[in-house]
Amino acid sequence: MMPAAIKKLENTPMYDPHLLEELDWTQNTATFSPAISPQDPGEGLVLRPLCSADINRGFLKVLGQLTETGIVSPQQFLENFEHMRSSGDYYVTVVEDTKLGAIVATATLVIEHKFTHSCAKRGRIEDVVVSGDCRGKQLGKLLMSTLTLLSKRLNCYKITLECLPKNVAFYTKFGYSVSEENYMYQRFFN
Repeated sequence: MMPAAIKKLENTPMYDPHLLEELDWTQNTATFSPAISPQDPGEGLVLRPLCSADINRGFLKVLGQLTETGIVSPQQFLENFEHMRSSGDYYVTVVEDTKLGAIVATATLVIEHKFTHSCAKRGRIEDVVVSGDCRGKQLGKLLMSTLTLLSKRLNCYKITLECLPKNVAFYTKFGYSVSEENYMYQRFFN
């Protein structure tokens, strides 16, 4: 028998789904053909916040098409999910194929609170991936447009992302431009 706390968590979205309904889609800068939107992402598809039950819907499998996910136990997933949800600064968004009961795309908006710019917020897009089976359905564009508008809705003064040079053209469709700053990193684990 599943503990009540975990059962409740399974039905809890990472963030308020109404935020997606309240987006002003007229401010979207990307073009979609055929037309799709957060409310109508395509036949049998639903765009929504990540729920903890998505661990059983292939969320990590899709994320693994982008980068190494490692071995994640259900307990680790639930603890990390709850940490991210309770912080209020993570907007992991997924597209679910309701016919398959499977996650087919995901992207994350992380809100960073700054002391600069009068204690403003900065949005950062992370982990944009569409399952290989669903590429070509504009789901990456849909996620990028949605999270860009969501960061604006959340009063971020800017939004950034990191990408490979080969992906720059894709991200310029959403109003992003290449920064003069160099991205540097130091890796501690693989």
